[in-house]
Amino acid sequence: MKTLWNEVKTSIKSRIPGHSFRMWIEPLQPARCDENGFFLFSPNFFSKKRVLENYGALIESEIKRVSGRVCKLCIEISGKNAPSQPKSDDNLQLPLPNINVRPHNGRFLKSDFTFDQFVVGSNNDFAYSASLSLASRKNASQNALFLLSKTGMGKSHLTQAVGHYILSEHPSDRVYYITAEDFSNEMVYAYQHGSINAFKKKYRNQCDVMLLEDVHYLRGKERTQVELALTLDTLFETGKKIIFSSCYLPADIPKLDNKLRSRLSCGLISNIDPPDFKTRVRILHKKATLNGCKIPEPVIHYLSSELTEDVRQLESGLISVTAKSLLLGEPIDLKLAESVVKNIVRQQKNITIDVIKKMVCKHYSVSISDIVSGSRKQPFVRARQIAIYLSRRYTDTSLQEIGRSFNRYHATALYSISVVERELKENGPMQKQVEFLCQKIEAGKF
Repeated sequence: MKTLWNEVKTSIKSRIPGHSFRMWIEPLQPARCDENGFFLFSPNFFSKKRVLENYGALIESEIKRVSGRVCKLCIEISGKNAPSQPKSDDNLQLPLPNINVRPHNGRFLKSDFTFDQFVVGSNNDFAYSASLSLASRKNASQNALFLLSKTGMGKSHLTQAVGHYILSEHPSDRVYYITAEDFSNEMVYAYQHGSINAFKKKYRNQCDVMLLEDVHYLRGKERTQVELALTLDTLFETGKKIIFSSCYLPADIPKLDNKLRSRLSCGLISNIDPPDFKTRVRILHKKATLNGCKIPEPVIHYLSSELTEDVRQLESGLISVTAKSLLLGEPIDLKLAESVVKNIVRQQKNITIDVIKKMVCKHYSVSISDIVSGSRKQPFVRARQIAIYLSRRYTDTSLQEIGRSFNRYHATALYSISVVERELKENGPMQKQVEFLCQKIEAGKF
């Protein structure tokens, strides 16, 4: 049987990506073969579920080709303490003993942000595999992972899934889940109250796994950057695990210390793209099942075809459809879904940087040549910053291309975006202006 399995593995290795083979197929071990099927051992239920869902048909076809007979693939969990398989498809979540508690430091982990609840597609397959590999410690040389994506694509889900997995497998590990803003605020507080040595000891000597979100927040915070770089040096030297997440590559974050930039870039960088149609359908099915909702298949497919921006938009559509159905006492059908979608979906096909430029210039009574010029006059600067912000928000254009369209470097474009985002948080005078322009774009009145 071992010879047969080795031949099957060799064939499969040439047909799937290398990282997928190493993650899912290579750990499988032959168990036995009888009239009931071809049995393999899997290291855990996560692996078993993933292999059966994505590679089961391929493995069975290769077994048939090599052995000359049809065999049903059966996978068993190896090890005495392996978790048992759930009894039904409605209860696929593994029991995690620490699921409702705060990790050793930082924010709570969301109970549903686990690997088992993450829908894997072609847009995030590599990020999922890399995160699970780091969490399960299959690759001793992989100590750091940088998850890169726009907001709402699932990087926080994967980051917290690593925390859940490690706490379930290694309860004594000290897992710290924080944002870069949390780290900065805590450091400032420590300096102000004379406890900086305790702060340094906590992160450098009492942390086994650091899950650090939104590292782009650190731009321009020189003192925090120096402290974080030194902390990361210690963690790397002692073999600790670190996951970073951000909307921007380390090279694209302006005003970042070169030493820290190097630390952020030294691990594996994995991008998460928007989900394709097939993945969006699976996400909606998963969310509907978790929420106990019965959504007709035509409605699922309609929402998946219209709500294409990110996972959060999909969830918003699902929640809105079910809520409106309950409030109005109407059945969930295409008519109801259409009424919800028109209030959510953005008319992205018609939204371009040129359209945004014209709309902003008209609103502020300036010309396009003014906002792409080198002028530092305040009216031109304000219009330029808002136009750059809206271009990033409503188009899929890269930061570099946005910068070029305004005759600016990408770092300047990123700075403009951060200025607008900061004023929006502060409820400054810019907020109403930006909200008005956003409403025009979303209503298609441009």
